[in-house]
Amino acid sequence: MIHSLFLINSSGDIFLEKHWKSVVSRSVCDYFFEAQERATEAENVPPVIPTPHHYLLSVYRHKIFFVAVIQTEVPPLFVIEFLHRVVDTFQDYFGVCSEPVIKDNVVVVYEVLEEMLDNGFPLATESNILKELIKPPTILRTVVNTITGSTNVGDQLPTGQLSVVPWRRTGVKYTNNEAYFDVIEEIDAIIDKSGSTITAEIQGVIDACVKLTGMPDLTLSFMNPRLLDDVSFHPCVRFKRWESERILSFIPPDGNFRLLSYHVSAQNLVAIPVYVKHSISFRGSNSLGRFEITVGPKQTMGKTIEGVTVLSQMPRGVLNMSLTPSQGTHTFDPVTKMLSWDVGKINPQKLPSLKGTMSLQAGASKPDENPTINLQFKIQQLAISGLKVNRLDMYGEKYKPFKGIKYMTKAGKFQVRT
Repeated sequence: MIHSLFLINSSGDIFLEKHWKSVVSRSVCDYFFEAQERATEAENVPPVIPTPHHYLLSVYRHKIFFVAVIQTEVPPLFVIEFLHRVVDTFQDYFGVCSEPVIKDNVVVVYEVLEEMLDNGFPLATESNILKELIKPPTILRTVVNTITGSTNVGDQLPTGQLSVVPWRRTGVKYTNNEAYFDVIEEIDAIIDKSGSTITAEIQGVIDACVKLTGMPDLTLSFMNPRLLDDVSFHPCVRFKRWESERILSFIPPDGNFRLLSYHVSAQNLVAIPVYVKHSISFRGSNSLGRFEITVGPKQTMGKTIEGVTVLSQMPRGVLNMSLTPSQGTHTFDPVTKMLSWDVGKINPQKLPSLKGTMSLQAGASKPDENPTINLQFKIQQLAISGLKVNRLDMYGEKYKPFKGIKYMTKAGKFQVRT
């Protein structure tokens, strides 16, 4: 299975390596560096890179490449899912997953990785089980460990590891019993210059924070479960119940976890929540061009669009831009030719616009194509697919928990062509 793991920063330095079965030389990463050079952006590095004796599988998160080295053929998604689980575990332990934080907690990182894989095979990947095995670092614990020479390794095996429900520890007690669920959807879309949708799809997840006493058994039902394609569940979900009734039935892990992720690919089900009006012209004779864009809401069910950011990579022939926004702030970098406009919240009564002129290079030919516009935004209390939770019920315990559901839609790769 997985022989080694290398952590590589954005400048190409290997700042951490862990070996399970046998030590693999760092030189194996040269194949990865070659693929990185060929890719225009970090996200475009192939996730699977074959080499003469190994396969390199990688994920890119938080400006770090997590590169796993394997020697035999395995299902690639299995390894990629494990790498994502490693990143999520680091985030849960340290608050953020970044190079300085990993270096500061290098001992805990090695202890956690040692427990997550046994001889290269995944063993304990549940965060709450790992926290019983390896205590998360605190200032007090760090000081005590420095003075006494002890480690963060727990004295006893986690109780959950010995039960039929390995993701939940036994004897959980809370004063306030509560269960919160966040339905978060990311919309990926490409819109052509006339405003028609070329492609659109939704990637969704349901994240849960469950703090319930004892061993509760939950069921979660939806108004319209048939919307969901490519559903991927947490191991706690009873799959047969979902197949027959389209109801999520599960004994939840304690704390934060991802209950399921899903995909909505039917274009007629994907509503586009924003539109962009644009007028961009590069005049051939004059060294001045016109630039004007307006952003407005569309199919938002009356919800406010906020956190709107517009990014556009201008052609090389643009020397500078003199623009005036009706709201928000904008910047243009003459070196990278990147235009950024931080719009903020969209008011439907007064649509935000950015207009002005572009200084063009004298004698330069008109660009072959107009720049594309990339949007970032979020909409609170709306799942753009129309997914709605019907009810959440609890069995097996007598108390009445506090329950909450929150919806959010945000932009993934949302591109408008001009």
